[in-house]
Amino acid sequence: RVLSLELNKDRDVERIHGSGINTLDIEPVEGRYMLSGGSDGVIVLYDLENLSRKPSYTCKALCSVGRSHPAVHKFSVETVQWYPHDTGMFTSSSFDKTLKIWDTNTLQPADVFYFEGTVYSHHLSPVATKHCLIAVGTKSPKVQLCDLKSGSCSHILQGHRQEVLAVSWSPRHEYILATASADSRVKLWDVRRASGCLSTLDQHNGEKSKASSEAANTAHNGRVNGLCYTNDGLHLLTVGTDDRMRLWNSSTGENTLVNYGKVCNESRKGVKFTISSGCNPEFAFVPYGSTIAVYTVFTGELITMLRGHYSTVDCCVFQPNFQELYSGSKDCNILAWIPALREPLPDDISEKSLPQQHLNPAYEDAWSSSDDEG
Repeated sequence: RVLSLELNKDRDVERIHGSGINTLDIEPVEGRYMLSGGSDGVIVLYDLENLSRKPSYTCKALCSVGRSHPAVHKFSVETVQWYPHDTGMFTSSSFDKTLKIWDTNTLQPADVFYFEGTVYSHHLSPVATKHCLIAVGTKSPKVQLCDLKSGSCSHILQGHRQEVLAVSWSPRHEYILATASADSRVKLWDVRRASGCLSTLDQHNGEKSKASSEAANTAHNGRVNGLCYTNDGLHLLTVGTDDRMRLWNSSTGENTLVNYGKVCNESRKGVKFTISSGCNPEFAFVPYGSTIAVYTVFTGELITMLRGHYSTVDCCVFQPNFQELYSGSKDCNILAWIPALREPLPDDISEKSLPQQHLNPAYEDAWSSSDDEG
């Protein structure tokens, strides 16, 4: 299904944003509701389900925090994320130096955290049961941990030397956090340990001599501005402004040396890319100019470029229940990429004269009835 993703002619996402879209998130409970955050501070909530039951439909915006809303973010919203366990709450962070916790039903902030600098990224653990910490990456080199239970933001992780552009909790271990910084480094932390980070990822796997002029333990030769764990949490994918993407073994910290070729990345802020879930092999969807590059995660092969946006793509999010992709761009559009229902036919063949086997095999019924087997 991922190999046959295409811009869907039958599905639209209602256009609400009047400026670029930086961030998207689909809630993990039902996979039905999507949030988007724009560079004008606006947040929109969509219902992705087709309630009309017609083949062509528009995903409607249910509500939005618009420019006239008293609690709207003053500047660009860089990250939105649903609360992982129910849809009654979502979070947003912005260049206005705040992180807001929203009550979905009233569309009012239940809590607001204030920071000294621009907020680039935040993340709640998808698997945590023993803590309610939100990791926050800001203009400060210190990683902030905000506790939803107490409302305090007292916990900090020190070790980076420049701004923290991306943060991500492990989907496997609830206390493990990965952070990416403009200092070329990616650090892994166990947030229960106050003494410092667990490891700093090294692109050379420790083989550069300490005498060399190159700084030890850099993940990229540039700003590291994107991070994404594979769904099993065993690997971590990073992107940097050195136009490279790297895959790391998240338990050993080893660079797996998968070669993805040149992955163009000129972003001055965080890059929101995503990895498929429940596919074999797994795929990475990476904003690449006005297109989305689709790579196989473990071989590095560039499978295809999804073309449809008119301007820079800033974010994409994967819907695992149906293997669909949604992308947001500076062109103010959110596009839906859906597996093609059937293989395209040559123009000179009419559809009626064809046997039925032209359906995409992914949609065929593979079950056998027990009667056939005797």
